[in-house]
Amino acid sequence: MSDTISWIATIATILGALLTASNLGSRTTGYGFCVFLVGSLSWLAIGVLTGQPALTWTNAVLTGLNLFGIWRWLGRQAKVEEGSRAASEASERAPGEALFPVSLLSRALVRGGEAEIGRCVNAMAGCSSGRLSYVVVSKGGIAGVGETLRKLPWSMATVEGETLVTSMNPTQFERLEQLPRDRWPAR
Repeated sequence: MSDTISWIATIATILGALLTASNLGSRTTGYGFCVFLVGSLSWLAIGVLTGQPALTWTNAVLTGLNLFGIWRWLGRQAKVEEGSRAASEASERAPGEALFPVSLLSRALVRGGEAEIGRCVNAMAGCSSGRLSYVVVSKGGIAGVGETLRKLPWSMATVEGETLVTSMNPTQFERLEQLPRDRWPAR
């Protein structure tokens, strides 16, 4: 029986790590913590069944941390994202300029015409004015390895739903300034 539980623990721990490390949004991260919870409970059972106090206590603590992660990502963060989505949708029907959640600029798909150009990873804004100067867009690579970062001026971008749209085509985008990971321009 302990062999079966240890395989469940192993698979759940690996799958939970994959889901949380993928950074695919609050729901996916929350589900990753749910899977981690299955793993920590399984390892806890193995610790108890085999008389391993260090394994038991480690996974008792990890179970608590996983419960906190579930609350954080499926509870609190999901509600925050629902609040920003509701405000964004309501602003489209209200007089004045439509709003979007600024957090979108750390994850949005970037599209030029019908082509996918890349993904937003961050944005730079003025400290006093709050005006956006540029968005940093990642293209290519796998999990950040081999990607290129480019500076997309905010004046060349608009937000449509969950997507950042630019009038640039992929060839024009490739001509934008390429940024090193650790030194972005001041302006």
